[in-house]
Amino acid sequence: MKSKVIEDRKDVYEVIHKCDVCNLAMIDLEGNPYVIPMNFGMENEIVYFHSSKLGKKIDILKNNNRVCLSFSTDHLLRWQSEKVACSYSMKYRSVLISGKVDFIEGYDEKVNALNIIMRNYTEQEFSYNTPAVNDVMVFRVIADKIEGRIYGY
Repeated sequence: MKSKVIEDRKDVYEVIHKCDVCNLAMIDLEGNPYVIPMNFGMENEIVYFHSSKLGKKIDILKNNNRVCLSFSTDHLLRWQSEKVACSYSMKYRSVLISGKVDFIEGYDEKVNALNIIMRNYTEQEFSYNTPAVNDVMVFRVIADKIEGRIYGY
């Protein structure tokens, strides 16, 4: 059985919104792959993140802002023959997004992005204190390409 492309954008967004984290993939300063799980929020094909202003990830992204985001959900073991190892596989739904990181600098824009991230996890409304917002790095990935795949469903 081959995986199938998820054609309907609504189904792609459903996969994304079922995920607790997305994996942010980038190329480090030595040219090696570097992938980390991150909390996120998404609105209008833009994915938002927050982070410390310092660290390896930020150094990498300031050097090369091209990234790939991976979302995966609904994992379920399946098999055709219980006694045949090669008949086992994993059902899944997944989405890949390619794009470029854009760092958000303005206070109001940061708060808007943080609200989008928080809405991915809770319906609660939040307030923010100015020093905390000023001390956090907020960035977005505007999708150049979105690909969804489904296997076993």
